[in-house]
Amino acid sequence: MSQQPAQTVSGKLILLIKSGYWLALLIIAAMVMASFILLQQMMAAQQHNHTLLDIVSTQKALSQRIVFLTSATGSAARDKQPALVAALKQATAEFEANYDLLLKQTGADPLSPALSDLKSIESVLYGKPFHLDYFSVGLVANGERLISSFESQLSGNAAYKGGGERVNLDASVANATLSGYAALGQRIAAFADERSEKLLDLHRTLFYATIGVIVLVALFIFRPMSKAILRKTHELVDARNSMAFIAVHDGLTGLHNRTFLTDHFETLIKGAHRRRERLAVIQLDLDRFKQINDTLGHAAGDYVLVVTAQRMRDSCRASDLCARLGGDEFVMILNGAGGPEDINMLARRILEEINEPITFQGTTILPGASAGIAVYPIDADNAEDLLVHADLALYSAKKLGGGSFSFFSEELRRELDYRKQLEHDIKVAISENAFQVYFQPQVSLSNGAISGIEALVRWKHAERGMIAPGEFIPVAEKCGFMPEIGRIVFTKAIEQAAEWDRAGIAFGRLAVNVSGTELREPDFDRFLFATLEKAGLAPQKLSLEIVESVILDDEKTGIAAKLRHIRAAGVHLELDDFGTGYASLSHVNPNEIDRLKIDRRFVQNINENGDNTKIVRAITELARGLGISIVAEGAETEAELDSLMAIGCDQVQGYSIAFPMPQDKAREWLLARSPKKAKLKVLQGNLA
Repeated sequence: MSQQPAQTVSGKLILLIKSGYWLALLIIAAMVMASFILLQQMMAAQQHNHTLLDIVSTQKALSQRIVFLTSATGSAARDKQPALVAALKQATAEFEANYDLLLKQTGADPLSPALSDLKSIESVLYGKPFHLDYFSVGLVANGERLISSFESQLSGNAAYKGGGERVNLDASVANATLSGYAALGQRIAAFADERSEKLLDLHRTLFYATIGVIVLVALFIFRPMSKAILRKTHELVDARNSMAFIAVHDGLTGLHNRTFLTDHFETLIKGAHRRRERLAVIQLDLDRFKQINDTLGHAAGDYVLVVTAQRMRDSCRASDLCARLGGDEFVMILNGAGGPEDINMLARRILEEINEPITFQGTTILPGASAGIAVYPIDADNAEDLLVHADLALYSAKKLGGGSFSFFSEELRRELDYRKQLEHDIKVAISENAFQVYFQPQVSLSNGAISGIEALVRWKHAERGMIAPGEFIPVAEKCGFMPEIGRIVFTKAIEQAAEWDRAGIAFGRLAVNVSGTELREPDFDRFLFATLEKAGLAPQKLSLEIVESVILDDEKTGIAAKLRHIRAAGVHLELDDFGTGYASLSHVNPNEIDRLKIDRRFVQNINENGDNTKIVRAITELARGLGISIVAEGAETEAELDSLMAIGCDQVQGYSIAFPMPQDKAREWLLARSPKKAKLKVLQGNLA
């Protein structure tokens, strides 16, 4: 899982959790708030009802008190009447005030449609049979008349003017009032009970609804959310485990990778040291893997690697370690390897199993593998040296023809020491810009014209003299020094060619070899164009010689696009060592290649070898038909030149023409063969 998709998934998951949490919280909060409000309403209604019932109860008591005080005042002695009148007056006032409060609290309306409802408060107050409002008002009025009459008598004033017959309290009014208030109390209590029952039912419904909402939230929000969290957690754990696996395993074969080997090799060595056992390091390499990739494709190559890895696993024990270093390079670490004979037998058995034919899509593949063996503690006592020694032994096995194995030896140790010294000297030579450029001309057999000149790297060591390219170039390639050496060669060769061009010395085109490693450098094309511009050499004066493996390189490496860019700028491309690789004829395209260079193995003894003659003739006719020029490399005798001339291969390069020369010698050679310019001769005498 890449970083951006992982962040997106994590962000969505967090947003989902937050949204679900707040949604559930809001729903539950709304339900709780509704329940609280309903409960508050119930309590307020209950309190209101209690207030009304208290008023009704007080009114009943006051109505009885008024009746009692009226009777008591009329029959009491004169000296006791003032107190009774005052009590009657207070009771009447309280009765009237409570009645007004009752009307206000109930909100009863004499014109309300509820008047016809026998269960309503309005029917008690204003309707039959109670007419409580009428009797309550009558009771108050009657009480006030009595109070006025008693006060008149006590003050000695004239008698009450309302008439004596109207002074006495009507018993029927008092009884009706009492009955009305009793009925009103019952109505209010019944109404309160009914309303409480409804509120309780509603509260019960709301409670069950809240429980239901909580269950639904749990089922449809928290449960899916929990499942999503659990699923994402499993995915993250799987991704972490996958990343942990990929970090120490090769993605194609499933074997441990170089990182794991580096981290655990020393641990294996310490274990072998503690047990006083030998540990064998077997480094394997497939002999024809490049050929398989080039001829059958990368799918076949991958399949061969997978089968090879499986065969390695099958041929070793659980305690042994198998790793893929990269490409077709593998390493096996064998614990408790035993003596040389045991290791010899084990290595032979492993190679025999790996070298068994492989069938891929109906095609039988013979991969072939070579192995180099180094043994702890005989050959080295640390991981780095053991791997280097096994690699040297592998290189020795490959030199023997492949398909076999070699043990590290003292001779290889001396070669290693020499190689290490050579690596150091190459690094010093790069820093001192000590590599030289020699030039070997290419000429036309038909007219002797110079068609080109190839730049070749040479190294004159300060102590050992000239070191052959075949000796130091493989070491430089192995150590990754070739891009730096290549840039030294390019710079010096282009500067020299530009100098010849400015001096008017014809050299055709300058040809410089370029490796895939150099082309994979991101800024190679910028370096090339900058060098040409700085030296003042036209791109058309330069040719890049590439081998077939470079042009076969996948488009994803960027090499093919880079070559097209370079060629579009005017630089020529030549296919070097043609006939020795496995390039498809589809790549021999005049839109991609300007010239083919026939490898020297087909040119040498061409006059005596009929097969070579046929091959060179076929290549020549192919190139001529496609409009691609051709040059034969390695022509060394007059007989070979004659054979090439007879075939129709006009351009040649070889020792029979000229040896590689340093720049001063090459300049002399070019000058000696440059076309002579006609000199202007001035005639003496007069014109006729």
